[in-house]
Amino acid sequence: MMKKTPRVAKLRIVGDKMDGRKKVLVVHGPNLNMLGTREPEIYGKETLPDINRRLIALGRAAGVAVACFQSNQEGALIDRVQLARNQQVTFIIINPAGFTHTSVALRDALAAVAIPFIEVHLSNVHARESFRHHSYFSDLAAGTICGLGSHGYELALQFALRQT
Repeated sequence: MMKKTPRVAKLRIVGDKMDGRKKVLVVHGPNLNMLGTREPEIYGKETLPDINRRLIALGRAAGVAVACFQSNQEGALIDRVQLARNQQVTFIIINPAGFTHTSVALRDALAAVAIPFIEVHLSNVHARESFRHHSYFSDLAAGTICGLGSHGYELALQFALRQT
């Protein structure tokens, strides 16, 4: 009798292949795939593909490979962060979304790979519900950007480009 191999979710990466150039990884957490339609008064009307295209183009113009990854699954995000070290990613931009306030495991993955990162939030989490005020990531992050909408990703990338 043949053993079945467990199915592993494939990591879907948007952007340039992680070739010989310096590399920045942008990680988007749960529900960010619904940007543009999900509570636009809080998160804006821009879609995630729009944001990713803009970041990839900015990186390309600077000669840096930018790869973008989104998942609603904590394990997939952890797998992607761990893979970043093998790909010699030099900087991570992460919006952990709802995992900001709950995921010690994702925090541990970022600590384990020891790649500098910036934490980004579209909304001002400090002006929202009290449970959103605590982040498991901020104390490890090189910086935190919140409340500037999708422009926060661009600012994080500008910083990352200066660091790589």
